[in-house]
Amino acid sequence: MTITTASASALVPTASASKYLQQLCKHWEHNLQVEYTPENGTVIFPKDARGADHPGDAVVTFNVAETGLDVRIDASSDEQLEGLKGAVARHLDRFAFREAPLRFDWE
Repeated sequence: MTITTASASALVPTASASKYLQQLCKHWEHNLQVEYTPENGTVIFPKDARGADHPGDAVVTFNVAETGLDVRIDASSDEQLEGLKGAVARHLDRFAFREAPLRFDWE
């Protein structure tokens, strides 16, 4: 169950948005609920992931934009949101090592 109380989004500038979106989704589909195409993807992080106890699941959405990768996180708590902002940034930077660190201007 998803209960959204905290959200953030960022447009991450990159010419390889589709490539990174697919790499992230393939990486996470091994142990999370993931749906994706070359243009967009959704990853659900369970409320009890890694021993956490958040009020609800979080949803991370990726969309390829003209100037980069649009990332949106809908979380059930501020703590969950902050943790996922860090996890998404670390994973994206790992896949984008030639461009890293990528710029995340969270709103």
